[in-house]
Amino acid sequence: MWIFCVQRRCFHCSLSVMKKLKGKTATEQRWVLRQLKDPYVKASHAQNFRCRSAFKLLEIDDKFGLLQPGYSVVDCGAAPGAWSQVAVQRINSAGTDQGSPRGTVIGIDLLNIPPLDGAHFLSNHDVTDPATHGKLQELLPQGQAHVILSDMAPNASGFRDMDHEKLITMCLSLIDLAEKILLPRGSLLCKYWDGVFSHHLQEKLSSVFSSVRTIKPDASRKDSAERYFLARMYRKPSK
Repeated sequence: MWIFCVQRRCFHCSLSVMKKLKGKTATEQRWVLRQLKDPYVKASHAQNFRCRSAFKLLEIDDKFGLLQPGYSVVDCGAAPGAWSQVAVQRINSAGTDQGSPRGTVIGIDLLNIPPLDGAHFLSNHDVTDPATHGKLQELLPQGQAHVILSDMAPNASGFRDMDHEKLITMCLSLIDLAEKILLPRGSLLCKYWDGVFSHHLQEKLSSVFSSVRTIKPDASRKDSAERYFLARMYRKPSK
């Protein structure tokens, strides 16, 4: 009987996979199969995170203590909101821990971000737009943030070098944002794709942060060029 039940479950799982693959291109089928096998995808469903990227931030924060109760955090490229979920938990912006100070989470994205208790989202906003900077200054306590997070990336063109350069440019724009909203000694965590311009970004970050390190979380796929710069101890540039 037990063997029959197992066989029946396997049969239903196979049917489910076949339905997911039906009508998809070979590339789309590979993506679906990878998602189905990915332990972080399964864990994100089990723990109600909006996507697997939550575990990258959890891992980084567990190691470096980036997010503290009472902090103000700006999440750039926030959609669908997984990093904001982590930030809400870690800085107590939903006020669930009455014994700890309550923080602030503001997420920004060109896409729509579904609502999340404890976070204020600026959907359909460009993080490089001065008007967005103005809204951030209005929403943040005293107009300043302790941490800027960025998991944003451009839409993939299929040309690796071009996409790499676009993402580096997006990361460089965060340095301008930091000058407007980041508190002295604050932190910036940004995703980049490794390539010829990575060193340029590192140099720019090092010019205004005392500590800059490269991180490759375990939750990042091994075959991905994805890396993160963790820049800490911000010092505003002299005019």
